[in-house]
Amino acid sequence: MTDEDALRILQRMIKQRKESISQFADAGRTELAEKEEKEISILQDFLPEQLGEEEIRELVTEAISATEASEPADIGKVMGALKSKIKGNADMGLVSRIVKENLA
Repeated sequence: MTDEDALRILQRMIKQRKESISQFADAGRTELAEKEEKEISILQDFLPEQLGEEEIRELVTEAISATEASEPADIGKVMGALKSKIKGNADMGLVSRIVKENLA
């Protein structure tokens, strides 16, 4: 197992727990939601330091310029360019949202 494999597994585990938190909160099961939040905190300790939103915005701006993206149809090109730079150091959902905002 490579470091990238381990990183993907940890990110998937965190994503699953976030989904569980939402479901538990909707069902009024706050104790289970809190348990999932604690597990997320523990899992995040094993991840590399995550980029802040401002750093992500800078990388997105650079990638948009480098790929000459100008419309929402170019999201794939921009995300492809960012993937190699970010390598697990950011929530790709947040990255995608920022790219969409910039290309809208």
